[in-house]
Amino acid sequence: MASLSLGLNFSRKKTMAKNAAIERKNLITVCRFSVKTLIDRSCFETIDDSCSEFTNFAAILEQVLSHRLKGQINWFGYESPRSFWDFIRVACSKVPHNCISSIENMENVSSSRAKGRAWIRVALMEKRLSEYISTSLRDIKTTRRYYEDGAIVLGEEANMLAGMLLGLNAIDFSFCLKGESLDGNCPAVIDYTPYLKFTQSSESISSDEEELRTLGSSGSEGSTPENIGPPFITDEHSWYNKCKRVEQKFRLALEQKGYLEELVRLREAQLAESVAQNKIVLQQMEETDLNHKLEKEQLEFIILELQDQLHSFQSLEQLSAEISLSSTSLDPLHPQKEGKEDTPSLLGLCGSLTSMTSYKSLTSLKSSEYLASPNAEINSPGLTPF
Repeated sequence: MASLSLGLNFSRKKTMAKNAAIERKNLITVCRFSVKTLIDRSCFETIDDSCSEFTNFAAILEQVLSHRLKGQINWFGYESPRSFWDFIRVACSKVPHNCISSIENMENVSSSRAKGRAWIRVALMEKRLSEYISTSLRDIKTTRRYYEDGAIVLGEEANMLAGMLLGLNAIDFSFCLKGESLDGNCPAVIDYTPYLKFTQSSESISSDEEELRTLGSSGSEGSTPENIGPPFITDEHSWYNKCKRVEQKFRLALEQKGYLEELVRLREAQLAESVAQNKIVLQQMEETDLNHKLEKEQLEFIILELQDQLHSFQSLEQLSAEISLSSTSLDPLHPQKEGKEDTPSLLGLCGSLTSMTSYKSLTSLKSSEYLASPNAEINSPGLTPF
């Protein structure tokens, strides 16, 4: 018995899940059909509350947004029905420059359902219905708080809903927010008859014609198939329907062509802007590379110059050391001990000459203007040998 009850529960859950999936699919399909018919109607007349296509679309959208909406628990623990406006009011509050506060302050709209219907009309006139829906669906935390599992707004159909509503931005809507259409006491009812279509096959049509001919010939022997009216009427009616379908397809293709041309123009403008920006970036990169090369050449020149200066400093130190050694060895007036004592002072003098502040004096000393050669020191009167 336990296994039987588990099996029944499993089959019941499976059936409920299947029915919920069929319900979601039906609502999304009908919503897509209503959007298409609304776009077709907008080519011939202005869309307002008197348009039957819009009335049906508003009812379908209301049913979609109310699908598996959680009820509100009151103080006594009972669950009361809730309108989709309660969800939209919270989820769309983050949309910049939204119309939520203006709808809340409307005087002639009091019930939650009426405010939701007014929001649909205002969002369509603002051409922002898709933006509102997309923003609300991205708020997963708020959506799960207001909807049960299996709702359309929590499934994969939610992205399809936001995409199909984007085409309504091309329509100019005109609504009066004080009419009977905002009455929150009347529930939304969907009219499925405009979207029901029965296509009769060619075999079925031929069999119907043969049956009509048979009935006509059995009724009067003198009658001929040429005198039978219904087949010709049926054939004429079928050609008329075919012509209407071709015209509708042509109109739809023309609208798609205009949409694609506008999209191509927009993409071409974006491409031209990107190409211009790319040229600017390439020019900046070339200028940067040129500046880097110039800086590199300047740094290499400075390094070479510093290396030459360092080499000059080393040669000057070596020359000063040789001069001090030659002066010490050629001075006979002082004993060797005094020469050793004078050597550090000479070395200190040479060391001071190699500093950065005495570089100019070193160059002048190098030109033998102030430093005498060893031969000149020997021939001077003060250095004459005994």
